[in-house]
Amino acid sequence: MLAAVLHDFNRLELEEVPVPEPKAGEVAVRIKSCGFCATDYKAIKGIRRNVTFPLIPGHEPAGVVAAAGAGVKHVKEGDEVIIQPSGFCGFCPHCRVGNTHYCEHSYTTGGDGPEDTRPGSFAEYTVTQATSIYKKPPQISFDAACQTEPVSGAWKGVICFSEMKVGDDAVIIGTGSIGMYCLMVAKAAGAGRLIAVDVSDYALETARQLGATHLINPKKCDARQAIYDIIPEGPDFVIEAAGPIEAVKLMVSLLRRGTRWNVFGITTHETFELDGGLTHFMEARMDSSFGTNPIAMQNAIRLMERGLIDPEKVISHRFPLSDIHKAVEVMGSPERNKIVINP
Repeated sequence: MLAAVLHDFNRLELEEVPVPEPKAGEVAVRIKSCGFCATDYKAIKGIRRNVTFPLIPGHEPAGVVAAAGAGVKHVKEGDEVIIQPSGFCGFCPHCRVGNTHYCEHSYTTGGDGPEDTRPGSFAEYTVTQATSIYKKPPQISFDAACQTEPVSGAWKGVICFSEMKVGDDAVIIGTGSIGMYCLMVAKAAGAGRLIAVDVSDYALETARQLGATHLINPKKCDARQAIYDIIPEGPDFVIEAAGPIEAVKLMVSLLRRGTRWNVFGITTHETFELDGGLTHFMEARMDSSFGTNPIAMQNAIRLMERGLIDPEKVISHRFPLSDIHKAVEVMGSPERNKIVINP
């Protein structure tokens, strides 16, 4: 089969590799669509260094079951499915309480995190454990379905962890694809004023189309002051989905009584200052969100199935696997939203 194999930073090569065979309890999937995540790009370009080579990137897949290993009962050959990129044991204390993304024996396909990293889905086929497979509703396209994992992360962060309420005034700092998913979840959950903050006018225009009520470009104004001009009392809820430490600093400067902050985008080990007394007396709360779990995946599927979220609206580019190097080039451009690879 054809696969994009990362042998070293900035050394991604298209190669013919053996088609993987499922073992007992595993499922082989013919990939139809795979989202191109920023973490994939960072691994390819060497921005993220915790990478084990060789690696087939790609951890946002959807496809068709090609073969099911012994003992697999809930899916069969020909079923259209969505893959959760992280595997879990189901028996450790974390798994027993539903936090499978904390699993002591976890693995990931094509991504980062656990030491056990398996081949991803920038390929024609992949194999994963059966418990990471979800049936795709027929009304959801493969290109939308492959975005289930990031949509589920947005649901987990916005609804489950930070407990967004109907009518909350929300600020989304960073409207790359994950920020867009957070925006869509917030909109579906009944956000009041919904402010999008980004340095890209291209991304901000997409945010407007998805329901943002106000747009702020920090390159053109004082972002903090602009937010307080719109919400003088301060926002109820702020998501940092940008990555740079400056976005985190902006987030914690936005405060009212009971504000909830969610650190979603930054992955670098950088520090920021926080006024402990003010945070205490204002009863501000900081959450963070990483990864997904079966509850979040199922809720993301439900949001898409019921038409409350349409991830296809975030897609700006589609590439066949044979054009993976062109896709990498476009990933480095500010003039794009979500990129999908179609093997």
